[in-house]
Amino acid sequence: MFISRFISKVIGEKAQWRQYKARTKQLPASYRTAVEALERYLMYFGTGGDGTAIYADLVDLFEQSAANRTPIRQVVGEDPVEFIETFVRNYPKGQWILRERERLTRALEHAAEEEAKGL
Repeated sequence: MFISRFISKVIGEKAQWRQYKARTKQLPASYRTAVEALERYLMYFGTGGDGTAIYADLVDLFEQSAANRTPIRQVVGEDPVEFIETFVRNYPKGQWILRERERLTRALEHAAEEEAKGL
């Protein structure tokens, strides 16, 4: 019984991850760049618990923002680290990796620049 629950949990999470990745690929380039940067930060951050839920909610937010043509900076604000830390507060906490803050900030600046070029 334990093994079957374990297998269904792994397969379920794997399927949810694949769905998330497929949805991410459908986003416009600048939104996809932003989500991928946030995803990378979260990978280092370690969401703990049900990690797939946070990614599903993140892609939901960016799909809605893209559909409404909400600028990335309006979604994440001027401080993407503050945005993701606030976002993660609704999920089990994991480990912080400080150097990812700077990488995330640079990646979101790049996404905003890409967006500005396309508008």
